[in-house]
Amino acid sequence: MGTAGTDSTPKLDENVVKDEPIIDESELSPIEEVRLTVPNTDDPSLPVWTFRMWFLGLFSCALLSFLNQFFGYRTEPLVITQITVQVATLPIGRFMASVLPTTKFRIPGFGSREFSLNPGPFNMKEHVLITIFANAGSAFGGGTAYAVLIVTIIKAFYERSISFLASWLLIVTTQVMGYGWAGLLRKYVVEPAHMWWPSTLVQISLFRTLHEKEENDGKRRISRVKFFVIALVCSFCWYVFPGYLFQTLQSVSLVCLAFPHSVTAHQIGSGMSGLGFGAFTLDWTTVASFLFSPLVSPFFAIANVFIGYALIIYLVIPISYWGLNLYNAKTFPIFSSDLFTSQGQWYNVTSIVNDKFELDLSEYEKLGRIHLSTFFAVTYGFGFATIAATITHVALFYGREIYTRFRASTKEKADVHTRLMRNYRDIPAWWFYLLLIGSIVAGLALCVFLKKDVQMPWWGLIFAAALAFFFTLPISIITATTNQTPGLNIITEYIMGVILPGQPITNVCFKTYGYMSMAQAVAFLSDFKLGHYMKIPPRSMFLVQFIGTVLAGTVNLGVAWWLLNSVDNICHPNLLPANSPWTCPGDRVFFDASVIWGLVGPKRIFGSLGQYSSLNWFFLGGLLGPVVVWLLHKAFPSQTWIPLINLPVLLGATGSMPPATSLNYTSWILVGTIFNFFVFRYRKQWWQRYNYILSAALDAGVAFMTVLLYFALGLENKGLNWWGASPDYLPEHCDLATCPTAKGIEVPGCPTF
Repeated sequence: MGTAGTDSTPKLDENVVKDEPIIDESELSPIEEVRLTVPNTDDPSLPVWTFRMWFLGLFSCALLSFLNQFFGYRTEPLVITQITVQVATLPIGRFMASVLPTTKFRIPGFGSREFSLNPGPFNMKEHVLITIFANAGSAFGGGTAYAVLIVTIIKAFYERSISFLASWLLIVTTQVMGYGWAGLLRKYVVEPAHMWWPSTLVQISLFRTLHEKEENDGKRRISRVKFFVIALVCSFCWYVFPGYLFQTLQSVSLVCLAFPHSVTAHQIGSGMSGLGFGAFTLDWTTVASFLFSPLVSPFFAIANVFIGYALIIYLVIPISYWGLNLYNAKTFPIFSSDLFTSQGQWYNVTSIVNDKFELDLSEYEKLGRIHLSTFFAVTYGFGFATIAATITHVALFYGREIYTRFRASTKEKADVHTRLMRNYRDIPAWWFYLLLIGSIVAGLALCVFLKKDVQMPWWGLIFAAALAFFFTLPISIITATTNQTPGLNIITEYIMGVILPGQPITNVCFKTYGYMSMAQAVAFLSDFKLGHYMKIPPRSMFLVQFIGTVLAGTVNLGVAWWLLNSVDNICHPNLLPANSPWTCPGDRVFFDASVIWGLVGPKRIFGSLGQYSSLNWFFLGGLLGPVVVWLLHKAFPSQTWIPLINLPVLLGATGSMPPATSLNYTSWILVGTIFNFFVFRYRKQWWQRYNYILSAALDAGVAFMTVLLYFALGLENKGLNWWGASPDYLPEHCDLATCPTAKGIEVPGCPTF
């Protein structure tokens, strides 16, 4: 199985392409980071459809799918990404290349074509495809297939039933539907050189480090391979401290330590449950969680995130909480995604759900309105503004360019990477049309014949798909240029909550089809850009992504089904043993969202029957904001910093909060600024040589140690019990950060004012 099919064979003569080409400077990428990282050459003779690629790719995909779903239900969920596989499979692939037989053979039905289990040395293109398989196994960094959350809340939280077939169709169709239209958009967000997809560069840098031999230019400096190994070992060894021995290092709050009995001090100083003033971390997982590695994001994107974050955390929230007591802010924690009664107590959601899986109005009126923390409410408002700003930002700053590319995409001058990729056969458009039609038909069958399981009407699927398609192009452009991806989860929840309130499963199904179809399309395009830079045959990329996604979703569902039916009281901390890890924090947030948007509905929270209706003005503000920036850019064209103001990124800066915390943001911003501003500006050669290598090494070292700690100590529940690591209290020592400060509000474990 050396080179299965003509997909990996170029249309041009190999000798012509393999020679070192003379590259026209006008063909070079206009992005400096790309010029510094991505090679401008290609060897099309390298085999890609090898036995090694299929074996290691499928195994890695299945393994990561199993582990990520298994860890996903735990109190501290572990997401093992493709970086671990990228590093681990290299020695395995080289070992297979040294031991597998090189004998060539023919397979009946394939004519005179010859195959071999070992067509030659393990090469970089095989390695890239294995990593793409692994990326599908980690749901493109998300851990597990998003639709598994629906299965979990139905079975564990609402304690209802859903069939395995309906669950499988739901997961697979939501995962692959977006691939159909994403493939048709490749010429707008993959082929253009200025659509550079920053997140792909860290992988390219690591691939080159692992495979290429460095030239000795006479300077004494550490090789990239040695640097990677040293950084990986250091990261691996260090994580035993914040991960097990000294967990307080995950978040060190100087304010909380200085004022151990002050609620206000804990609210201000907690990096995990407060504003994070004076908090810092010595844990890479805290730095890279939710926003991913800060070494990957360009500095102007980091600056936009910082401005948006600072606006909310350092201005809006303090004024809203202590100054205005907005929405009775002091009655609730300053930072929380939980649902509350008017007296600051947790809301008993199960009491307002009737036997028909709908809202029990009489019980709801008896218990009263659902209340949110002011922080949670305000971040919803900024989420509304982000969606609106996405539309006008792309229309004003990229609209003409998109239109021009639509009219003349085949006539424009291609950069060197696009020119080299034209040596391979492209994917026929009918592949994408067939996938799109097939997934929509399967989804319609689910909504029509298995409606009792998913509640959603057939037209909801069509509407969700249309919404996702509309947003895929603008959000892909933002991701390709800033490394930040605004989500559609809020807008999809809002729309279906208005149309069909009182039906929580309809709402989450609509959200998953609308949100995940777009998110999967963006992830599909990102991987295609990686293949574009690495000169992977397009058909190989497509098939690996599709097969990996279906396999990963199937394994995710199998593991979830097993755990949901074998672990007693899973996802119910009040019914579980005190030290049980099966608390499902991510699923709890998803369940709360299903209550807000589906069960109770936005009309009773953000509409005329709710107290948060003023947040709808954020839609208008987001719509008009990019217009102001665009007008300033036209009025002052010499000011090159003005078009760098990216309002969708700025307004959506806190889109991951919660569950992301203030410390996740401050540490991410600080580290990103150090490396992508100061190091990039003043030590550019070091940045070019080591920046992405360091990012990959830190991720890989932490991943390996995390797995080791779990299997060595976690399975046996062996923990420590001292001030820096104890199961009896929070490692951060900011226990009062979640307490209310309003007079007369009584909450267990908190002082009453």
